[in-house]
Amino acid sequence: MKSKENYKDMEADELQERLVERVEELENLRLQQATHQITNPIRIRYIRRDIARIKTIMHQQKSANQES
Repeated sequence: MKSKENYKDMEADELQERLVERVEELENLRLQQATHQITNPIRIRYIRRDIARIKTIMHQQKSANQES
């Protein structure tokens, strides 16, 4: 995973794909946390924030398209 991805330059399809990947990763991390197998619990926070970033960019793009 890249440390800083520029989501603003991505298309809606790519963003949707990334969102699905991040949600799946979050589910896996939560499962690991529940079974006490997680090696880096801080990763959950980063994934949640990444999901929020993606959703924000998607919403901004949708709003910009509706205004046009």
